[in-house]
Amino acid sequence: MKSLVEAELKKTYQVQEIQLDEDTKRHLNGLGIIKGSKIALISLAGESGIILSQSARLALSQKVLTGILVDETVESSETWLSLDMLAVGEKAKVLRIYGTGAIKRRLMDMGLTKGTELLVQKVAPLADPIEIKVRGYELSLRKNEAAQVLVRKELS
Repeated sequence: MKSLVEAELKKTYQVQEIQLDEDTKRHLNGLGIIKGSKIALISLAGESGIILSQSARLALSQKVLTGILVDETVESSETWLSLDMLAVGEKAKVLRIYGTGAIKRRLMDMGLTKGTELLVQKVAPLADPIEIKVRGYELSLRKNEAAQVLVRKELS
């Protein structure tokens, strides 16, 4: 086992133990971060990092990340990312949309629903917007919209 701070970026791991105070454990539990849940560290900078789980996209301090122990032997072949992190030519399958209300409804109305396959076709020079092919048509999304879509990268 190793702490989440030591985990490889953009890989999916299974939580084995949470060694933090009870209040923090309870808070993480409410966010879906419990023993046995799958999470992925997507960035680590300075005193904090961003993780993805099936239920949330969270920014956590290094102290909290250090207290979350993951098992590297349970690392799976699946790779979770937010849609904005995919490169041109990569295929993925939609797992979840983090947005709420009108934003979530709009993304779903455009065809981004659970299980839908997509292909990143173009990315603008400053990564905004992103053009994807989904359900047989091309769709352009702003980077902040694409960041709200959790995908599983398909292996070629």
